[in-house]
Amino acid sequence: MIKITEASIEDITKIQKIAHTTWPITYGQILTKDQLDYMLDLIYSDEALTGQMEKKEQLFYLISEDETILGFIGIEHNYQSQAITKIHKIYLLPETQGKGIGKKVIEEIQKLALENHSTSLSLNVNRFNTALGFYKNIGFEIKEDVNIEIGNGYLMEDYVMEKKL
Repeated sequence: MIKITEASIEDITKIQKIAHTTWPITYGQILTKDQLDYMLDLIYSDEALTGQMEKKEQLFYLISEDETILGFIGIEHNYQSQAITKIHKIYLLPETQGKGIGKKVIEEIQKLALENHSTSLSLNVNRFNTALGFYKNIGFEIKEDVNIEIGNGYLMEDYVMEKKL
């Protein structure tokens, strides 16, 4: 059975390990190695994750089955003071993909969102990410495309997607 439990600062190493495992597979054909390394350091450094957790900018959860950690999510309720739960991060280990776990995780996020009075879920996905089809299949719609400068001359080319609850 899939279990989602709130992560703490003590879980940062687990989150980093999953990010460093999933990102090269997810983005290796999309981003240069330099950009991939830059973004991993920017987003998943000890300082970045500690700051996000301490300031409650994002709520992090570990996804596990039995005692095996399969992935993690980072979400924010009341995103931009609206009734939206923003999924900032959702990563599952490659060997778990295609087994319905992602769909179960989204269902759990929906429950958390509804408990926090959200009326929709929102996320950004790279325009060239194969996960785009997954999100469309489970009810997300593209709302806009955005280019986000992240420093060092790098750009995130994303779709903003939304799913009504």
